[in-house]
Amino acid sequence: MTNMTLAIEDDLHDRMKQHSEIRWSEVVRKSIWQKVELLEALDKIASKSKLTQKDVDEISRKIKMDTFDELNKR
Repeated sequence: MTNMTLAIEDDLHDRMKQHSEIRWSEVVRKSIWQKVELLEALDKIASKSKLTQKDVDEISRKIKMDTFDELNKR
């Protein structure tokens, strides 16, 4: 098993110490597993996509413009 060092802010560390019954390394390990599994699922979906990078960029631009327009209506 590989060890990993993690830096957290002092305030968060103080709050974590209030719950010493929690195995924080296990919480982090499970969170990383979940994130990696999600990313692998998304990679699998994306690998089957017929969209090109140009298509993705155009969709992204349209979403951003629509969001900008919507926010300016307020």
